[in-house]
Amino acid sequence: MAKYGEGDKRWIVEDRPDGANVHNWHWSETDCLPWSKTFFTKSLSNLTILDGEAKLHIKTKKVEKVDGEAYVNVRKGKIIPGYEISVNLSWEGEAKDGEGKTLLKVDGNVEIPYISDENADEDPEVKVTVKDEGPIGKTLKEAMLTKGKPLVLEKVRDYVKTMAKGGPAKDELEAKKLAPKNSNSSCNSAGVSKEKVVVEKEVKKEAKKEGKKGFKTITMSEKFNCRAKDMYEILMDENRWKGFTQSNARISKDVGGQFSIFDGSVTGSNLELQEGKLIVQRWRFGSWPDGIDSTVRLVFDEPEPGVTIIKLTHTDVPEEDRYGNATVVENTERGWRDLIFNKIRAVFGFGI
Repeated sequence: MAKYGEGDKRWIVEDRPDGANVHNWHWSETDCLPWSKTFFTKSLSNLTILDGEAKLHIKTKKVEKVDGEAYVNVRKGKIIPGYEISVNLSWEGEAKDGEGKTLLKVDGNVEIPYISDENADEDPEVKVTVKDEGPIGKTLKEAMLTKGKPLVLEKVRDYVKTMAKGGPAKDELEAKKLAPKNSNSSCNSAGVSKEKVVVEKEVKKEAKKEGKKGFKTITMSEKFNCRAKDMYEILMDENRWKGFTQSNARISKDVGGQFSIFDGSVTGSNLELQEGKLIVQRWRFGSWPDGIDSTVRLVFDEPEPGVTIIKLTHTDVPEEDRYGNATVVENTERGWRDLIFNKIRAVFGFGI
């Protein structure tokens, strides 16, 4: 093993005379934190949230801070983003009366404490605070949460999508693809560089080897200290969903009806419902590739009064999201356990 900082020549690809990193075969890394700061500064500064609706005027002021780390690695032509950052921005609001006179002006703060590639298929937490906690100040804060939070999350999703495509490294990769070949490169009879032919063959071989990404099934068995009908009602009641998830939810209680949970991050429909016994639903996360749905099956068993066992089978969960992140199955399983089942135990006192 080489000493720290020297590297191990067995793993180092020597620089070519023409400076080319053919097929991006060896590892390259781009620091994306400065670019990330610029991205959020441009997308979140001076953003109009409300312009007179309900006599309220709200807009973001500027991005105060972007901390953490962000990078893009490229290996064998594959883009591998990595980031763990926090974003802090200021906002201002003004409430007016019916005659257009100012009732109150406030300043506030929006904090996104954790944006991570590991949770790219989930919207991050967004905290909104205001310096004046009086009645009008609270009204402006609630308006910022209701109208401003979705806009902020939209910009975060744009960032996640852009990073998955290479972030600041994307232009560099495109430039390398379009760069003219060295005039000394040998060509075949059709005038095509032999080097290009080799690279294209490697690309095809790699694609053939990797094949199409598949799907997984998640199974869980969870026990609760409650009646089966109580658990069924909690999972089918939008107000209780809002309570234990602290997010918006719309849930139909009819077969064929639609639902939307976790602020719209998950949507779907009811396929089969048996009160206190069975819930079968079509589930889809907004970050999944277009046209992909999964099926959730929750079976309720009450072996004795006051004890309920839920058996979850979540089929057709894609291994990757639309951005190429391969943590979908892991994040979905963690979401069921930590954001749904454990939250229900904690909030409703159903723990064992």
